[in-house]
Amino acid sequence: MAVKARSQSAKSPDIPAVPVSSDLEVRIRKRYPNPEGTFSVNVHFRALAGFTVIFGASGAGKTTLLDCIAGVTKPDEGRIFVGGEELFDSEKKRNLPAWERRVGYVQQDLALFPHLTAEENVAYGLRGLSGAEKNYRSGEIMSRFRIDRLRDRKPSQISGGERQRVALARALILEPRVLLLDEPLAALDRPAKSSLVNDLRKWNQNHRIPILFVTHNGEEVFALGNEVIILDSGKIAAQGLPHEVMRAPRLETIAQLSGFENIFDATVVALHETRGTLTCRLGKSEVELETPLVRADTGTRLRVGMRAGDLLLATEKPQGLSARNILSGTIQRIEQRDVIISAAVDCGGVEFEVHLTLAARDFLNLAPGKQVWVVGKTHSCHLMGI
Repeated sequence: MAVKARSQSAKSPDIPAVPVSSDLEVRIRKRYPNPEGTFSVNVHFRALAGFTVIFGASGAGKTTLLDCIAGVTKPDEGRIFVGGEELFDSEKKRNLPAWERRVGYVQQDLALFPHLTAEENVAYGLRGLSGAEKNYRSGEIMSRFRIDRLRDRKPSQISGGERQRVALARALILEPRVLLLDEPLAALDRPAKSSLVNDLRKWNQNHRIPILFVTHNGEEVFALGNEVIILDSGKIAAQGLPHEVMRAPRLETIAQLSGFENIFDATVVALHETRGTLTCRLGKSEVELETPLVRADTGTRLRVGMRAGDLLLATEKPQGLSARNILSGTIQRIEQRDVIISAAVDCGGVEFEVHLTLAARDFLNLAPGKQVWVVGKTHSCHLMGI
């Protein structure tokens, strides 16, 4: 938790029991000099109560955005509102101190005090309240997040997931009107992630505040987000419902972030309007794919994206399939990544990455040099502009 939570309570111990439901509106610009020029975070968005996922690659400006909202970093210009109250307005020269913003912030390093117990960490920001009130509030929030049994343990004596819960309880005990989470699940396994998120959802059913959740994990976008904002080089590349933004990306950057392992240059060589498809030739090869129909003329240059998990491999040429793309190729490499096999297949000068299971690899006796057929459905091909 950032300084804001600790200092805020010292200045204003009269913390509301339940914050008023409020939207967050952000319109800011923040510039940073770097060796390649000036990097700028320039965004405008509105976040409602519930999860808004901020998704982007490392260096996209995600943490800078949270720091500006929290008051840790001052934007160069713009406005930040919560429920109509100005936290920052460059024109009015208003910059509410971090400790007065009532913004909860769980940062990547958690910033727990190693010499304090879990209960002391959670209650740290409640100075100015009576001992009885401190005990009541800390006991309630620790029980809600199922860490009351850890009261007397120090951070070094509990697991990573438990430390995450302590940090979250410390941010929420002050009843923030906005919660900022900077990749809080990165070090947790799937069951721990799911459990923590479920508890946070239950908490927010009663509090109804905007929660900005930063991640670069595509799975977390679908699991968490009421809405997703894609940040690319400090700017919003796309915003909307996760399935709209992530499943059919229109920009290559989003496709890469969304897990499209195969992205190719392509040229439209034929239109089939009656059946709703295009034929696209990949790069300078003779390989052609049938893709969904978009507004394009013959000769238009596009990019085609395909997820490795949407492709199939066959060791005999398939017959009688509905899939329109069946390409002959040779396996170049096979790599095992945990329980997933990644196969690189050369199809006439175009290399496809295909993901399959360990059982499929063994059943098909796949190995480098083996001839195979790559199979992909028309609607597994996603077209993007250049």
